[in-house]
Amino acid sequence: MNKAPVAIFVYNRLNTLKRTLESLAKNYGAEETDLHIFSDGWKNEHGKAAVLEIREYLKNIKGFKSVTVYEAEKNRGLGRSIINGVNQMIAKFAQVIVLEDDLVLSPWFLKFMNDGLNTYRYSENVASIHGYMYPVKGELPETFFLRGADCLGWATWERAWKFFNPDAKFLYDTLLEQKLMDHFNFNGAAFKERILQRVIAKTNDSWAVRWDASVFLKNMLTLYPGKSLVQHIGADGMGTNTKKTKKLDVQLLNRAVKVEMIQQRESIEAWEAIGKFYLSFKSYNPFKRIGFGLKSKKLLPTR
Repeated sequence: MNKAPVAIFVYNRLNTLKRTLESLAKNYGAEETDLHIFSDGWKNEHGKAAVLEIREYLKNIKGFKSVTVYEAEKNRGLGRSIINGVNQMIAKFAQVIVLEDDLVLSPWFLKFMNDGLNTYRYSENVASIHGYMYPVKGELPETFFLRGADCLGWATWERAWKFFNPDAKFLYDTLLEQKLMDHFNFNGAAFKERILQRVIAKTNDSWAVRWDASVFLKNMLTLYPGKSLVQHIGADGMGTNTKKTKKLDVQLLNRAVKVEMIQQRESIEAWEAIGKFYLSFKSYNPFKRIGFGLKSKKLLPTR
């Protein structure tokens, strides 16, 4: 099987980074995987020591086919660091698995990523493979598709990443013009519209909402597992974009996901379940620097 390289983006959180790398090293296929680690630079002298501690730790990473570390001389910030790093990986390898330093992975995560990449490699309307699944109520299919993309443990190909558009205003305006904002934003249940507004206002630098909107406007899909292969441990109040919460916690799936060619259309069942999960936040806003509260409204699919 064609094993995709992994890119992980790190900054100054050694405790969560250790858990991420330890769980990745326990994955089936880790020893056959090339690992590329992008270490962002410090913002100021006060933050220098934590970044240097990370870089010292990275010198002794083992358990992979190879380990390459890229040390940024200046602070790029999360958004620019990920965009530049994914550009670099795609240019060299034409595919990539992307992680951040606050994810704990099921031992079957890499297998799902690689199985998905290989199964849908030539499916032009499939944009990416995603490993995290929200803690929704009820059972979902073994795998399914949603329109757009996501950001908690994912993979993509050159043919899809070429559609990434960093222009948040263009994306926002086009979603409105094409009357797609409700669909994109789970009929007002999610936070995406406001995040795009904040990116336009330069109070947020989310790469993820722009990646999501970019492929959503191309009517492209992302493959999800019915149960999560990724646990997000960054909602501890220390991350760039997420406040402290346990609402995103999941129980990791401890078996392989069966990946096979399924009908390439968005699952209304999954769309509704995730929308209801978003509604469960009600007035609670789990994201930093967005500055708004959700209004609970009835969720109706716009199909």
